Amino acid sequence: MSKAISRRDFLKVTGAVGAAGLLAACGGSSNSTAASTASSAAAASVAGLSSDPVTLTMSWWGGESRHNAYQEALKAFSAEHTTITVNPTFAAWSGWEDTMSTKFAGGVAEDVCQINWNWLYNYSGNGQTFLDLNSVTDYLDMSQWDDAKLGACNVANAQQCVPISMTGRIFYWNMTTFNKAGITEVPSTEDDLFAAGKAFQEKLGDDYYPLHLGAYDRMILMVFYLESKYGKDWADPVTSTLNYTEDEIAEGLAFIKSLVDNHVMMNLKTYYSANSDTATHQSNEWITGKIAGIFEWDSAATKYASALDDSNKDGFTVGEEIKFGDNNGGFSKVSMGLAITKTCKNVAEAATLINFLLNEEKGASIMGSECGIPASKAGLKFAQDAGAVKSLVADANAKVMAFTTNKLDPLFENNDLKASGTGIYQEVFDNIDYGDQTPEEAVETLLDGMESVGYTVG
Repeated sequence: MSKAISRRDFLKVTGAVGAAGLLAACGGSSNSTAASTASSAAAASVAGLSSDPVTLTMSWWGGESRHNAYQEALKAFSAEHTTITVNPTFAAWSGWEDTMSTKFAGGVAEDVCQINWNWLYNYSGNGQTFLDLNSVTDYLDMSQWDDAKLGACNVANAQQCVPISMTGRIFYWNMTTFNKAGITEVPSTEDDLFAAGKAFQEKLGDDYYPLHLGAYDRMILMVFYLESKYGKDWADPVTSTLNYTEDEIAEGLAFIKSLVDNHVMMNLKTYYSANSDTATHQSNEWITGKIAGIFEWDSAATKYASALDDSNKDGFTVGEEIKFGDNNGGFSKVSMGLAITKTCKNVAEAATLINFLLNEEKGASIMGSECGIPASKAGLKFAQDAGAVKSLVADANAKVMAFTTNKLDPLFENNDLKASGTGIYQEVFDNIDYGDQTPEEAVETLLDGMESVGYTVG
């Protein structure tokens, strides 16, 4: 059985990306002269679709509804392209990145892969893993994406994937529980959060909370808070140079701690004692309304809504972004993309498959918003026309995109930092909630972890 390798070990095999490489990677534009020249030459060398039988492999992660959508769309694709067979591999997210990193390193990944945005940097920062899609524009209509969205996927001067969707974080509330606490409006200010914590404890009891966040979610909210106050990106989106001082970070960590101390948010020690590492939407506290708020990706709206029991379902509400300062905090990012691996032997057919799923009516109308609100202009229209865009997700996505302006740097989601149970973010917030470190002491733990994955600090 093959063993999953860490990102650090992967980079030893494939070549790590240094600061200069990141500059080139992030600074590249999908419309640059060099890229256009190279892609034109490459496109000319791509053969047409084969008349002989061709087999493609494809991989993705997700839940049951996403799996069903992909499989139905692949059936429609095969019905239209009778000489192309697509063999899929899919599973839940847990462990998926480790599985794929092993495949990327071994050159045995599927032909078409659903990928996370940061994988472009983690596993193909030098362009070693994924095909430059500028070479297959005869089969993939790149005009359906805005330049900014394509640019976010242009790494090492190569268009290494196309974005399926864009996403960001927003608050969801169970107003059934809020109403029981005497609160009729969704929280819209920092003061509202603290007032809710007090009301929940006094009127509903110690085991009711207006909000709960895991360690990675707390890190995102902390950055949201600091960006709201100071109006600067967490780190430079090109060089991953940290833009915040130790004192400012301590202030952010102290804010998160204050949410716990004031009964706004459940202590991690309390949550783990009842749920171990169970995801929030699967916890009894969320299902029954004892936890009445979450700060999650816009694409997760229906997952959290559908998890509620019958007495709480009607109370699920997409909230508003909260301004903790004079600026709009938070960030939006490419949620996931579709890429073709360089080991693919039938790139024209692979590009045709991506175009069918994301840009064409038969595919896009089936995929709908299962992977988030479509970033393809044509795909979005076809999905909307088919009634396949989930209204909750659309509402959440619209609010996020209208609010967020900050940029995400490529190291923020490094697995050594964000991994549930083992990452640096987990260590930092566990230490604070378990009383092992103060926010001021935890800053050093966070910065050491960030430096270890390539951040420039101080």
